[in-house]
Amino acid sequence: MLRTVLLAAALAVTPVALAAQEPTQVDAAAASRLRASAEAAVAVLRGEKPPAEVFAPAFLAAVPPETLKALETQLAAQYGALTGVESVTPTGPNSANIALRFEKAIGRGPMVLDDQGRIAQLLLNQFDQVDDSPAKILADLAALPGTTSLYYGPLAANAKPILAANADTQMALGSTFKLYVLATLAKQIAAGKHRWDEVIPLTTHSLPSGMAQNWPIGAPVTLQTLATLMISISDNTAADQLIKVVGRDAIAAELRASGHSAPDKTLPFLTTLDLFGLKGDAARGKAYAAASEAEQARLLDAYEAEIAGDPDKIAKPTFSDPTAIDTLEWFANAHDLAGVLRDIAGLKDPTARTIMAVSPGMSAPMRAQWAYAGFKGGSEPGVLNLTWLLQDKAGAWYELTIGWNNPAAPVDENTLEGIARRVLALPRS
Repeated sequence: MLRTVLLAAALAVTPVALAAQEPTQVDAAAASRLRASAEAAVAVLRGEKPPAEVFAPAFLAAVPPETLKALETQLAAQYGALTGVESVTPTGPNSANIALRFEKAIGRGPMVLDDQGRIAQLLLNQFDQVDDSPAKILADLAALPGTTSLYYGPLAANAKPILAANADTQMALGSTFKLYVLATLAKQIAAGKHRWDEVIPLTTHSLPSGMAQNWPIGAPVTLQTLATLMISISDNTAADQLIKVVGRDAIAAELRASGHSAPDKTLPFLTTLDLFGLKGDAARGKAYAAASEAEQARLLDAYEAEIAGDPDKIAKPTFSDPTAIDTLEWFANAHDLAGVLRDIAGLKDPTARTIMAVSPGMSAPMRAQWAYAGFKGGSEPGVLNLTWLLQDKAGAWYELTIGWNNPAAPVDENTLEGIARRVLALPRS
């Protein structure tokens, strides 16, 4: 729960990340060998050939046969059946850029053979939808069970979107709420109240995702380190520590100042440990959700005094199914998220944007289409949000946010990520 959902437009089938290389001339035998290897990889992914006949032992040690089978299932769910090799463009005697054709897309990326002619490295890092359109994207999004929302277009207020659906709908965000914490911290630093290199002791823990929950209380850490952990790996302890630093009231002020259309759904602003505890204790969570905002603030103060930032003092949720996602969460619609993204884009100090760009949530080829790409996502069972702050090479800012809430069942991350990839492939003109 509450982790970053990184959009990998590349579906890696390799222990080593590869970059596409420039085509080069090779002899006919090498070209034929590379083509045969690509055909053999297709046969493995279609279950027609054993992986050990095609892939090098080191590759299979990192990506075992069951992982390859799961990959084939995932690819088929997103792009339809794998039908064959579209092209093989040699980049050396033992390397090539390959393209595999699926029913709905063409997957492209580099392949490298070892000295025995087995595939040592393979990466599909770009998927181009075949015969796609905005109407098809919107239809596929609308067909998902539950509620979905999408906005893709210029970040400027009142701009005409490239593609939008239910952009006014309040959606549970998961860890995308951490953008409000980042914006509040950055503004306080700009005002001279804090510094990015300010060192503070760790005084609270939460539950994963993240790593800081395993650090000792009292460990010294800078605010920039906490912010980077909070955004790049969705560290919940880092987020809760920063909420303590900047103050719940300051985040509420940022939420309102950024133009949030329904602040009462999110305020008082919960820490991740608050949310875990309220979801784990059904009676307490139900009473909290039913209370007025003023009463919620009182209940929250009492609860936080009771648990004192100690995860061992909360009733831990199981999160096998969606739990109170309509009442116990952080909420925003696409326009609300545009407000906080505008605040981050408008900061004179680029540090907050640099932090968002650590994990840009897209493949290298897709990232190369933008001058800047920053990302934050969030999920729990029944909740998924993917949000990008983007800048084109002419300097214009864009937003892509796509969300899916289903209180009846968990949502499939791969499905929504695939739709987001298709949106990002649309022309911006």
